[in-house]
Amino acid sequence: MITPSISPIKPLSNYYHAKKQQVSDNINFGAAQQGQAPVSADKNLTHTSWFYINDVHGKMTKMERIYTMAQEFDATSPTQRWNFFQNTTDDKIEKFKVSSGDIFIGANRNNNKVASQFLNWSGFVASALGNHEMDVTEPGDLSELINNSGCKMLALNVDVKPESPLYGRFQKSIVVERNGEKFGILGIAPSDMFKRVKMNNSLSDVSVESIDDTIKSVQREIDNLKAQGINKIILLSHSGKANDKRIAHETEGIDLIFGGHTHELMKGIEDGVNLFYSKTGEPIVVTQAGKNGEYVGVLNVDFNEAGVVVKAQNNIISTAMYNRPLPVKDSVEKIIGKPEIVGHVNTAVPMPKNILIEDNPHGDLIADAMRIEMDADIALLNTANIRGCFTPGADVDSRLLGDISPFEDKMMLLSLSEKQIVDAIKFGLETSFNHKAHKPGILLVSGMRYKANTRGELLSIEYVDRNNVSHPIDVKNPSPDKKYTVATDDFIATGGDNYFPVNSNPDFVLKTLDYDKNKMACDYIKKLPQPFDVKYDGRLEIVQA
Repeated sequence: MITPSISPIKPLSNYYHAKKQQVSDNINFGAAQQGQAPVSADKNLTHTSWFYINDVHGKMTKMERIYTMAQEFDATSPTQRWNFFQNTTDDKIEKFKVSSGDIFIGANRNNNKVASQFLNWSGFVASALGNHEMDVTEPGDLSELINNSGCKMLALNVDVKPESPLYGRFQKSIVVERNGEKFGILGIAPSDMFKRVKMNNSLSDVSVESIDDTIKSVQREIDNLKAQGINKIILLSHSGKANDKRIAHETEGIDLIFGGHTHELMKGIEDGVNLFYSKTGEPIVVTQAGKNGEYVGVLNVDFNEAGVVVKAQNNIISTAMYNRPLPVKDSVEKIIGKPEIVGHVNTAVPMPKNILIEDNPHGDLIADAMRIEMDADIALLNTANIRGCFTPGADVDSRLLGDISPFEDKMMLLSLSEKQIVDAIKFGLETSFNHKAHKPGILLVSGMRYKANTRGELLSIEYVDRNNVSHPIDVKNPSPDKKYTVATDDFIATGGDNYFPVNSNPDFVLKTLDYDKNKMACDYIKKLPQPFDVKYDGRLEIVQA
């Protein structure tokens, strides 16, 4: 069962008084009986219920579960389901399904076709443009996916070349009318788009405003909607929590912000955490539902006649509680093909709490596959590439491996010096441990061991040869002449996340393969003794500074 979290919000006339006197007059909604809520002084309320998702990252099994949840959301009586709505009937409660972006991921066209159809099947009205939507390498393909989603893609801070197939695909806002009430929904893409996506033809067709310019554009679009008499305005933002907070404080007219990009799981509503106030003192509820389709949110909101939020309830629901419907599984497999079972897991450690700054045995196994299948000395894998995990006691199939490593990059065999390798590992450590969000993440390795501290300092490193013999490397003076063959992908090799210098044609590439590491993982796992274990082996140690 879901425990609702209801927060009363004071009418506008009380804001300044409440702030000045630091008065808290919150009502204990938890004391209300099931199906009931305290009576509001404002009888002319607009009742709404918002089903929201963000950062699903192409997780097909999670999308199947979310589809089930969306169907339940459509079919269930809100007045019976939620201890929130009062003195009203179900036909007076307006329901919406919205997304804050990163539903697509990677370059695999069939996988993204599933994501597009998921938005369509589930009935989402609009989505913000996330950075991973731009993983789709060809603008014509992305345009077709957006069209087939049946969902408006919103990005008021993105400009598109007029000759691009994407021209006209990204709208600034839409107006949705329900029972005579109009709702303005606008969306923004992340201002750091070009830092988060590998350069491709789709990305070269667009430009994205800075966050400062984005905030100005948001206010202009709000003013445009307000000029049309629309006073209930919702922002779908793939800009991250810190930027959402800025937008809330630096604009006026927004009521709700459904966020994404920073993968926050925002339970309930708390003043100063996800309840903020605009320049004119109106409340703005900000929320996100985590990452990778693990959770869905339902935000219930009452607006008064002036379009001000007077009461809100934020519910976070685990997708693990729901089944994958067989008809949807069958429809997905018609698009991607039937998965091949390649192995069986005996035991597996849990995923680390923070994959960006910890060793990850689930990723280590993928790195081992890259090194061995490419007959390389070493493999380098960015931690952010790993988006899933192996399950103890479960079969492993090709679909799961596509979930674990979904980007569909091209594999490359490189010739790198000891110094280049050490510098890349140092960059990942120093940058990630000294960045608030720990981006871009440390490098996972195969054919190496290293030790670092929580200040991001590399303490020791060694090369482990094919006979499992260790060869220490001087951390302070790695050789610029000693060379190793290194397996990685074209994202890393061409300067993605700046582990190496940005260069679309680096001179250290020996070989390029037209497939990604998930295929290598399939081939590698087939050769392992079955069942196999996923465990820590000490190749990467982080100690307290």
